[in-house]
Amino acid sequence: MKNINKIVLSGVQPTGGLHIGNYLGAIKNFVSMQTEYDCFFCVVDLHAITVKQDPKLLKNNTYEVVATYLASGIDPTKSVIFNQSNVSSHSELAWIFNCITRMGWLNRMTQFKDKAGKDKENASSGLFIYPNLMAADILLYKATHVPVGDDQKQHLELTRDIAQKFNRDYECDSFFPIPEPIIDKNISRIMSLKNGELKMSKSDSSDYSRISLTDSADQIEKKIKKAKTADTSMPDNNEDVSKLFEVNNLLNIFSGFSGIDKLELIEKYKGQNFSNFKNSLTEVIIEHIKPISKEIDKLMNDKAYLNQIISSGAEKASEKANVTIKEVYDIIGFVRNET
Repeated sequence: MKNINKIVLSGVQPTGGLHIGNYLGAIKNFVSMQTEYDCFFCVVDLHAITVKQDPKLLKNNTYEVVATYLASGIDPTKSVIFNQSNVSSHSELAWIFNCITRMGWLNRMTQFKDKAGKDKENASSGLFIYPNLMAADILLYKATHVPVGDDQKQHLELTRDIAQKFNRDYECDSFFPIPEPIIDKNISRIMSLKNGELKMSKSDSSDYSRISLTDSADQIEKKIKKAKTADTSMPDNNEDVSKLFEVNNLLNIFSGFSGIDKLELIEKYKGQNFSNFKNSLTEVIIEHIKPISKEIDKLMNDKAYLNQIISSGAEKASEKANVTIKEVYDIIGFVRNET
């Protein structure tokens, strides 16, 4: 039964080519959360433009994320689906948090260093203050829980720091809740099919490094066949498997789609070469991806329906967001036009 006092906020960037890493690491979990939490799932298009985007692709990718949410089982009657830029309060609260957050806090964010690399002087200021917008996304809805992966844990800690500082600075104890992370220990980070030490990414130059949610059965079969394993048979224990990064990754993918514990899979395939294992893995992925892919394609050809979902979601999100931003303005001392 849903608890309306437990609120979840999470989002996916519309940067195109959603893959099984996005699905197993986030979207699949969103579906199961709908029954327990009051859920807000957004397309974080404001985050996307921290790096240069093609406007036409950005629009198409936004539709694709919404279609993927729906095709994966997120129910718009149970959850709020919307895109960030349709709710102006996200940007308003983000600016306020820019003034709350200390430079030293942002300088410690490792993801900016990773993304900006050696050319950080040419990185956008938006990329640097990205965590403040993420904090605004979460706290605008007074989210109590946030599903996070390893790469977002630091940003959630910053969100907690911002919430505490705002509450303390303006002497409004507990105005913003201190959100708790939701970390699904059964879901492992999904890595590249070509290099098990790198995260599966749509930006990888090789299409064979990932399986997209819109891939055909033939494409999935070819990619799994070419996926790197090891010059040995399947080990008989998890300790040895963990040393073979690509094998461990394929087992995590198999477990994520099938629901079978990784140790059971190791027991079943131990001592065998990887051909039977790969055949079984291919079947499991196709079985789960094919109906999602088919539904995404159907929805992408019905932009009127997707626009209806986006518009309705923005209205619902704005209703809650506007209450919070008005309270924040009153706390800060801004004078608002009430006419």
